[in-house]
Amino acid sequence: MSDAHTETAWHSQPGADVLDAVNSGPDGLSEAEASRRRDEYGPNEIRDDEEISPLAIFVDQFRDVLIYLLIFAMLISLGVGLLPGHEPEYIDAALIGLILLANGIFGFVQDYQAEKSIEALKDLSTPDATVIREGERHVVDSSEVVPGDVIVVEGGDAIPADARLIETASLETDESALTGESAQVTKDIGPTDEDAPIAERTGMVYMNTSAVRGRGRAVVTETGMDTEVGAIAEQLSETEDTQTPFQKEVDRLGRTIALGIMAIIVLVGIIQLLFTGAGPISTLLVAITLAVAAVPEGLPAVVTLTLALGSRRLLDDNALVRRLPVVESLGSVDVILTDKTGTLTEDEMTVRRLYTDGREYDVTGTGTTPTGEFERDDQAVDTEPLEAILRCGTVCNNAERAPAEEDEAFFGDPTEVALKVSAEKAGIESTGERVREVPFSSARKRMTVVTDDETAYMKGAPEIVLERCDRIREGGEVVELTDERRQEILDRNQSFATDALRVLGFAEKSRADPEAEADEIESGMVFLGLQGMIDPARAEVPDAVADCRSAGIDVIMVTGDNRETAIAIGEEVGFDPAGAMTGTEVEALSDEELSEAVEDVEIFARMAPDQKVRVLEAVLENDHNVAMTGDGVNDAPALKRADVGVSMGERGTDVAQQSSDMVLLDDNFASIRDAVAEGRGVFDNIRKFVNFLLSANAGEVLAVFFGVLIGSALFPSQFASESQALILTPVMLLWINLVTDGLPALALGVDPKTDGIMERPPRGADEPVINRHSLVLIVAFGLIYAAIGLPLFFHGLSVSDDLVVAQTLLFTFIVIGEIIQAQILRWPYGLSLFSNKWLVGALASSIVLHLGVLYTPVNTFFSVEPLGWTHWLWMTAAVGAFTMLGTALVLGLDRLFDS
Repeated sequence: MSDAHTETAWHSQPGADVLDAVNSGPDGLSEAEASRRRDEYGPNEIRDDEEISPLAIFVDQFRDVLIYLLIFAMLISLGVGLLPGHEPEYIDAALIGLILLANGIFGFVQDYQAEKSIEALKDLSTPDATVIREGERHVVDSSEVVPGDVIVVEGGDAIPADARLIETASLETDESALTGESAQVTKDIGPTDEDAPIAERTGMVYMNTSAVRGRGRAVVTETGMDTEVGAIAEQLSETEDTQTPFQKEVDRLGRTIALGIMAIIVLVGIIQLLFTGAGPISTLLVAITLAVAAVPEGLPAVVTLTLALGSRRLLDDNALVRRLPVVESLGSVDVILTDKTGTLTEDEMTVRRLYTDGREYDVTGTGTTPTGEFERDDQAVDTEPLEAILRCGTVCNNAERAPAEEDEAFFGDPTEVALKVSAEKAGIESTGERVREVPFSSARKRMTVVTDDETAYMKGAPEIVLERCDRIREGGEVVELTDERRQEILDRNQSFATDALRVLGFAEKSRADPEAEADEIESGMVFLGLQGMIDPARAEVPDAVADCRSAGIDVIMVTGDNRETAIAIGEEVGFDPAGAMTGTEVEALSDEELSEAVEDVEIFARMAPDQKVRVLEAVLENDHNVAMTGDGVNDAPALKRADVGVSMGERGTDVAQQSSDMVLLDDNFASIRDAVAEGRGVFDNIRKFVNFLLSANAGEVLAVFFGVLIGSALFPSQFASESQALILTPVMLLWINLVTDGLPALALGVDPKTDGIMERPPRGADEPVINRHSLVLIVAFGLIYAAIGLPLFFHGLSVSDDLVVAQTLLFTFIVIGEIIQAQILRWPYGLSLFSNKWLVGALASSIVLHLGVLYTPVNTFFSVEPLGWTHWLWMTAAVGAFTMLGTALVLGLDRLFDS
């Protein structure tokens, strides 16, 4: 959203002119006029066209090329019944239909639960607003506010619409959700420059922000979708939901498999018809068998289950995944664009530095917990010299501790809360009863209170406080505040500010008359010193950023906060401040220049929402996989556009959470590091079971392909009957694909992460699951299956002259070969067999189930024969050869591709 998305720059016009422009006045609108405008402009609401539809979510589970392949295989199984003399393969169709349904239900449950968990966060409007109508106050539903309404805002109120201030009294607002600026914004009625960014428009208040203290009146200029928040919502509605890289890859994989199946069927059909003399029916039966053999029926279910289990593990680590493919996508990101406020920082002001009695002190500890020390030169010091300034900070203060049952530790302005906590660290509490307060205002820039012991305490902007002082506390004594001492204080103030600290000055005076005029009370003060505070970085963030970078992931800060604060926090957590840019500077760059800049710059400050999206687009254009983190309304467009949008659960706004792919429930940036590790582990597992399933399918296809050709040529009598013209029957292939390799594949999906997973670089943006290494592995394993399995098949056929015995041998060999292959594929990852108890159980189950097929009455259903001891001798030799060749293949390919 651009800062100039509206036609009128209301912030640059005097309040009186704005009232005239919207045909209103200090007494507001009449009820009749308000009603007319409500009809004209519509309700003051953010439109949300998206509704959670369980049916739509369920249907989405079947919009996948691999799912289409399964449906195709099911229809072929039923279509056999259309051939003369054949019955539909109801069992085959039922098995495929069952796996389709199970896959759809599993994905639906995961996606629907994620959507429902976010649904409660959709409400963007405030329930009530105070408006002036015909000179009188009325409380109305915020949706009834119209342009021209005069609204009244007080501390604690949510702002119902965008409005131009016409009256203020110590009004401060929290606009962090909209601008990313963590500090409270002091408001006044003066106009600002037309090109001023939102964060500097002090004469405006905005929908979806809140008043922290003070009060004010404002005339509404924009409502609903015409507000700044509405412009962001409009931008979101125009941003199409993009597929994750993994979703795109799965689609490509499905299309590739489909094209491969069709090519193989056509090739086999041509060869059979031209060179073997097989009839059309026989050719079609072989084509159906090849289709069933080539389709990895279990792949969609295994992918879904693996992603779902990954999402469950992430949920245990306080990360809610809203779209399953995001689990894998997290593991492939190589750039993280992160917001600052509430993401890298605590979103709580904390006093970090003191200057008093001519000395500077550091303050440890963060947040609202009063634990920490006061240090000089990294050594803890006695707090007695600090008591005067700390007491002033806690007495001249309107914050107070909240009851234990409240979620927040304090009630009050974050700056004043920081002063309270700073005093509590030294064991100092507010003493004395307040008998007079001269409140803070944007014009005065100071606050003073007088206690019942006639002591006046002041805090405010350092230069303003200094003007009211003629003495200073130094060395335990009160001495004259000379020009040299004033300059020293101002220099120290500048030093604090350079380090991005928000600085306040403090002063006191004894024997102050609480009945006197404010100017008299606030004159002749004794300067006590300075306290500098900042929204500090989270303690775990530096390590998390370092871990991400050691994993080959670039981390870039993109914040609405000012440059100085962004640089200070950035340096603290490990960002390089060199070349830090502001939104204005970004706006001046061409797309090509920005694409170059994002490769070098690590800090972007004072960024408007549309500028954040532009930086994101530049990174994406450079072929990076990008995760975007944020918590404010201003982050929402970028969150939706990123490969992986990560919002904050505690501090995150409704819009940000609804636009993201994943919500960090603990707002902890370190959780992103853990999510990346989890995602990398998920990708490793996906690659393992994809290699496993497809190499097994390749073995089946090649066995059927070459077996039919060789069998027709060498054993014409056995292959003469159309009912016997198959190397493996469709039901055998379905059993293999859905059970005996399906169970191990599922277990491979829960393999543990390998050691050092965060010490390797992320896979390239264009590196698929099936890379050259995987492709060679799949084809080579397929050839090994065929090269060993077919001699076993034809040996059994020649010895027994029974096609069923030969089919049983090949059927059993493939089952046992896959059981062994499951562990062979894990060796390069350094995983032992017993590191995954589920895999042990799956392999054992596959063996038991297959023995049940061979040696129970079920064998008639599968058309197999029980194997004798001589058959098992042949099988042992074949399996031994397979194990040696498979192990050599895996280890050899690893050395080849690593080199």
